[in-house]
Amino acid sequence: MFKKIALGIAATMLVALPALAQQTLKIGYITMLTGPISNIGNDMRDGFELAIDHKNRLLGGLKTEVIYLDSQMKPEIAKQMTDKLIDSDHVNFLSGYALSNELLASLKSANDGKTFLISNNAGASQVAGEMCSPWFFSTAFENNQRPSAMGQLLNKRGIKKLFVLAPNYTAGKDMVAGVKATYKGEIVGEEYTRWPSQLDFSVEMSKIRAAKPDAIWVFTPGSYGVQFFAQFQQAGLLGKLPIYSNFSVDAMSLPLIGEAAMGALSTDNWVEDLDIPTNKRFVADFKKKYKHTPSFYAAQAYDGALLIDSAVRAVKGDLANKDGMREAMKKIDFETTRGRLKYGNNHFLIQNIYVAEAVKTADGIMGLHVLDNISPNNQDTHHSQCPMK
Repeated sequence: MFKKIALGIAATMLVALPALAQQTLKIGYITMLTGPISNIGNDMRDGFELAIDHKNRLLGGLKTEVIYLDSQMKPEIAKQMTDKLIDSDHVNFLSGYALSNELLASLKSANDGKTFLISNNAGASQVAGEMCSPWFFSTAFENNQRPSAMGQLLNKRGIKKLFVLAPNYTAGKDMVAGVKATYKGEIVGEEYTRWPSQLDFSVEMSKIRAAKPDAIWVFTPGSYGVQFFAQFQQAGLLGKLPIYSNFSVDAMSLPLIGEAAMGALSTDNWVEDLDIPTNKRFVADFKKKYKHTPSFYAAQAYDGALLIDSAVRAVKGDLANKDGMREAMKKIDFETTRGRLKYGNNHFLIQNIYVAEAVKTADGIMGLHVLDNISPNNQDTHHSQCPMK
């Protein structure tokens, strides 16, 4: 009798194990893959793919399928794609989301569909505060973390009069608010450019010159940053007025900006020369596979794939165990490209913010070099408004 029961249990296990092995982890990845800043979205995708490579194409031990979709920088399209991925494709995770307005348009769908959304870049302040969600995690930043550290840097460097410039959308306004939250000097000019259509800054150059600031701070991501630096130089302001920036000077824009960016300072949550084993492997293998230096967008996406891997692995591939996966992600019990990190109650990272300088690297190209950890264990200011404890 006992022998028959044992044989029955063994047979059941043999049936269950192949079924689990054949199960597929499905991830929907939304980012901009075309348009003026498509290099950001493509770098995110490449970083995510490299992490899957490092896990032998098995996140959490499961065969992994990723559906990549192009948001075209349009929030309404991002929401439509989010709905499709949940309702038709039945994905287990959503990820990507480069722009804050795309995240804001899509989060309710993720909440209603009880589907985890892992942002690899977008960090709208509302999602860190009153809109925080048990279905949302970030592997990037909250929008004011890096610019609030910039305000500290400007104070430290004795900048008394500052001109600020950012695009007129959710992230741009969050970034300016971040600088203002800590900067103690006078804002002598505050300009918001048309998003995403404006690539001509000639009017703003005239306003900068007339305001006579001690320095300028800009948030001009991707190709917008390349255009800004070129026109800043054409206006005769380069070398006369220090430029501080967030998201304007990075591994993708620097080769195009060139030596005009030499000495420019930014505050970043990741820099390529961080002395962390996971980061060294990531940077080396990214360069080998894609033939260029990764950006922080790629690093954040790489960490996003590792987060999903940790969640699925913790529940031994049981994708129905969403509570277990959530608890595993909260612990973030693995080394990221930024080292060992912790989550705040709103599922945004508590992380170091570094001062990075644009320099010419040993191989003769422009890159970023860590100067200082100006804001250790930085936690966003909106977490206190989040009802999750």
